[in-house]
Amino acid sequence: MRLHRLDITAFGPFGAAQSVDFDELSAAGLFLLHGPTGAGKTSVLDAVCYALYGTVPGARQSGQGLTLRSDHAATATRTEVTLELTVAGRRLEVTRQPPWERPKKRGSGTTLEKAQTWLREYDTTTAAWKDLSRSHQEIGEEITQLLGMSREQFCQVVLLPQGDFARFLRADAEARGKLLGRLFDTHRFAEVEKRLAERRRAAEARVREGDAELLADAHRMQQAAGGAMELPELTPGEPGLAEAVIAAAAVARSTAREQLTIAHLRLTSAESAHAAAERVLDDARELDRLQRRFTEARERAARLEERADAHREAQARMERSRKAEAVAPALDLREATDAEHRRAAEAEVRARALLRNILEPAEGLTDAGAVSLAAAARRAAEELGGLESARRAEQRLAELLKEREGLERQERADEDVLQEAEAWLAGWDQTRTALQGVVESAQEAAARAEQLAVQRDPARRRLAAARQRDQLGRDVDDAQRQVLAATESAQKARAEWLDVKEQRLNGIAAELAAQLTDGEPCAVCGAVEHPAPARKDAGHVGRETEERALAAYQHADEQRTEAERRLGVVQRALAAAQGEAGDTPTEQLALQADELEQQYMEARAGASALSGAHEQLRQTEQERDRRVSAQQEAAVRAASRVARRDALDQERAALDAELTQARGAAGSVAARAAQLERRAALLTDAADTARAAEDTAQRLKDADARLADAAFRAGFETPQAAAAALLDDHAHRELQRRLDAWQSEEAAVRAVLAEADTAAAAQQPSADLASAERAAAEAGRRVREAASARDAAARRCTELDRLSARSAAGLRRLAPLREEYDRVARLASLTAGTSAENDRKMRLESYVLAARLEQVAAAATVRLQRMSSGRYTLVHSDDRTGRGRSGLGLHVVDAWTGRERDTSTLSGGETFFASLALALGLADVVTDEAGGVRLDTLFIDEGFGSLDDQTLDEVLDVLDSLRERDRSVGIVSHVADLRRRIHAQLEVVKGRSGSTLRQRGH
Repeated sequence: MRLHRLDITAFGPFGAAQSVDFDELSAAGLFLLHGPTGAGKTSVLDAVCYALYGTVPGARQSGQGLTLRSDHAATATRTEVTLELTVAGRRLEVTRQPPWERPKKRGSGTTLEKAQTWLREYDTTTAAWKDLSRSHQEIGEEITQLLGMSREQFCQVVLLPQGDFARFLRADAEARGKLLGRLFDTHRFAEVEKRLAERRRAAEARVREGDAELLADAHRMQQAAGGAMELPELTPGEPGLAEAVIAAAAVARSTAREQLTIAHLRLTSAESAHAAAERVLDDARELDRLQRRFTEARERAARLEERADAHREAQARMERSRKAEAVAPALDLREATDAEHRRAAEAEVRARALLRNILEPAEGLTDAGAVSLAAAARRAAEELGGLESARRAEQRLAELLKEREGLERQERADEDVLQEAEAWLAGWDQTRTALQGVVESAQEAAARAEQLAVQRDPARRRLAAARQRDQLGRDVDDAQRQVLAATESAQKARAEWLDVKEQRLNGIAAELAAQLTDGEPCAVCGAVEHPAPARKDAGHVGRETEERALAAYQHADEQRTEAERRLGVVQRALAAAQGEAGDTPTEQLALQADELEQQYMEARAGASALSGAHEQLRQTEQERDRRVSAQQEAAVRAASRVARRDALDQERAALDAELTQARGAAGSVAARAAQLERRAALLTDAADTARAAEDTAQRLKDADARLADAAFRAGFETPQAAAAALLDDHAHRELQRRLDAWQSEEAAVRAVLAEADTAAAAQQPSADLASAERAAAEAGRRVREAASARDAAARRCTELDRLSARSAAGLRRLAPLREEYDRVARLASLTAGTSAENDRKMRLESYVLAARLEQVAAAATVRLQRMSSGRYTLVHSDDRTGRGRSGLGLHVVDAWTGRERDTSTLSGGETFFASLALALGLADVVTDEAGGVRLDTLFIDEGFGSLDDQTLDEVLDVLDSLRERDRSVGIVSHVADLRRRIHAQLEVVKGRSGSTLRQRGH
């Protein structure tokens, strides 16, 4: 990483815009950043850090946002920092503007504007800057990735704060660990320690959880055993818990099995007693049932005797019904025949009424019999069959008339098609010629537009370059006038400063005399007496006046330098524009560009019609083909219609003659056919109904004779008496049910009274059923109690077996967890430094940092030996320090005494160059750790005032040797002797209106 330029505006103590040319300062390899205390030397380094990371270093991080703004800046000037640098082979420019309270554009008061950031990269191919991003997050990630360092690492490695490293030398192991942890990013090793500790706690929790489950199962077994199991007082995690649980479970299972055997014997005895009681109860129940059965049979026999008369009457009624059933078929036949006869007579009356509406009285058919009506119906049907041919002729005639009308419509349509096609085709040649002309014109315009498009862009670029050339020419004139004015102002200010300086030198005796004191030697001659000291005259010039004149001259000279820089930028831009535009006047180039543009637009407008013209020509040709085809088809159809029309006329004449004869007096053949169809239908219906009425009358007479004969044979005097004796189905079923129920009840009573065991039971005393039931219930209760005790014992055994098996399985699952816990606990205590195996009680992160510290000490020793003339060497120590930990000790070996001692015993000067060597060594190690990013610019902040001349020379020689690696080192110090030793300087000048920067190269 190499810094090129830094621009600061309204930042920290700098009220106005300031610039630092690091390329000029770095040319000497070693440069000095000096100025009075509080002038703002550190603020220059803050600006570099802020440009890269958006924050300032260390304890000054609170100086963000509005507090970064200079109190000396004008209210309308915004705070801005721009840094140009090269990193990883890329030249970048970072610009940052913190948020600020600017005056409102309208009205009074202020408004807050957000922070802004720009990142640009210089493109060597185009020799111009190109924008990369304006996102704070993207720019921060890009810078961090390119540098390979965080802000803390950058502040320790590039902006070397000597005070921090002096404290680092005297710090304890814990403080060193914090600094090294930030620089080398060893938090991942601390995370390993943390993760191992978490895994140890998690494994321990799982082991305790397994022990808790095992102990819970043991308590459940204790409950299941009913107090027969004793457990020792153990907690999860204690040794011997599993063995105690397994042993207690074995004792509980054995006791439970003995209890189960006793309960089983008691249940067997209770079941035998219960069976005997059940047998006694069954005998009592049977005796009671037989006695009640005999009593119920005697009661049922008495009730049957009371209903005997009604039973005999029902039997007589059933006998008459059976005799009447022989007459029932004749009765049903007579009723059906009578109903059929009435229906046939009614149908005959309706048919003859309809027939009278179509017959003439003269025909004599209104009151004719069935035979005459059937003959008349046959005659009407024969006449109707003769009209079938006439119907077909009439249908064909309608089709002929319809087809004839269609031929006439086609003829009219074809005549219209022919006239329209002839009219359109008459102008075809002229239309085609015109459309082809349009197509050719559009094609020529398209070709002309392509040619003009090639010429248009170069003309536009030349015109733009010419306008830029004219503007830059005016800018060059303005810049030259500004350079002349700034040069005159600078020369005038320098002359005034030299005049003021000369006046002061002329009156310097008065200034020296004002400091004389009687009895003290003079600073010029050494005399202790001062007989005639010089006096200040009225026009005396003091030191303040000279400094104001010098500041005015420096400011004017800076303005001259800035004006010359701007003039050079504008002149280079003017040369580039002249090379592009040439010497042609801008007005002429504008006329040429406008003329090309006008021609191009006209050609494009003409070419835009090409597609439409092609399409219109294609559609017109298709229309012409369609018209010719339609003309030809119409001619063919006209020729075929003539022959068809003649054939239709001949067929029509023949059909008219046939239909005139068939229609008769009717309007049409269909009307005549309808008349005949209705006549034949009515005659047929009348004949059928008359014949049916005659048949049903004869069948009714036959049915009356058969009914009288059937009633007489069944024993009834009249058919009406037989009908009265009949029972319907419901009455017959009900009467038969009553007779059957009587017979069944009588048979059942006789059967019960005839049973020997029932009669014998009736002779015995009444059964004592209640006592037998009480004895059986008591025996059943004793069985249930014994069974419940047996089941409880069986469940206890089953539960104990289940819990024992689950405990055994839990022990098998817990075994690998215990092994894992032992392994993880050993690793966690080892990495945490608490294990007995870790002799030095060193944590893992401290071990890694110790390796880095050893590298830093080795790199620092190379420079420390040169600074101390080979006397001192830095070594890393693993000795325990504080609270028994070790790994981050740092000692110095004194070659003069051969002894090793702590770095806190170094003197002030020794501490400075030891901390400087440590800082440079740390920069090398961190650079390698960060990916080998080359650091070409370093800053060393303060500490040189504690060195003697010889040591200072040796330190400067070491710093100057850094140029061998093409590095530049900036020393930040206010030591006056360094101004004489280091020629390249950046001075910070403090003033009432804010600090300013003054730069001097080598």
